Amino acid sequence: MDMLNQILSINNGGAYGGGKAGGAFDPLTFAMKPQVVIRALCWLFSVVVFGCISSEGWTEKDGKEYCLYNGDGMACKYGNMVGVFGFLASMGFMAGEFLFERMSSVKSRKRYVMADMGFSAGWTFMYFVAFLYLWSQWSSSPPPPLGIGAGSMKTAIWFCLFSIVSWALCALMAYKRFLIGAGDEFTSAFETDPANVVHQQAYGYSMDNDNDQYSASPFSQPQQGGMDQQQAAGMEYAQHTY
Repeated sequence: MDMLNQILSINNGGAYGGGKAGGAFDPLTFAMKPQVVIRALCWLFSVVVFGCISSEGWTEKDGKEYCLYNGDGMACKYGNMVGVFGFLASMGFMAGEFLFERMSSVKSRKRYVMADMGFSAGWTFMYFVAFLYLWSQWSSSPPPPLGIGAGSMKTAIWFCLFSIVSWALCALMAYKRFLIGAGDEFTSAFETDPANVVHQQAYGYSMDNDNDQYSASPFSQPQQGGMDQQQAAGMEYAQHTY
């Protein structure tokens, strides 16, 4: 359980578990990130799945191509499809991890995390179906001639099982990122911008900590002084007149 928590550990330093944009890039640190390590395993497992099926999953029988998975051509095609798209998606998400730290927009990071979470969960299901499908067909198929291809077919089934685990881990890590969200570092800029503080003070909207009363508006004093001067001038004019 502790090992799983270490694998799923996410950096809480920035928005959605990523570092702050503009930081220095360290290749070793990037290569050791749990997201990159697990994604590399997804890439490797996908290569094994479609490589085994493509190389030895088909044979000639009565002048036609025959799938070793009980003669079910859809089984070979489905296994190839899941492996190829998993291979391409793994490379795409590894490139996305490289760009993730450079995304200054919180919305962009959120979209990436949601795409990662959704695709990883979906491809976990796709590999689960592939594992059941290939295993079911292989258990019902006759032994191939001279046993050629039997090892590759079994290997593809096993690596479909491994892929279920690896893609599920990717989905869990993306889900943890989604729960972290933007974090305290990316709260509203209005609350932290010094210019907004000066703007509030310009209107005299300050609290007296001793008597819990607001201070008077700075515009009230000059207006009151102006009225007193006008009244005094009026009284002096009246005295001279009479």
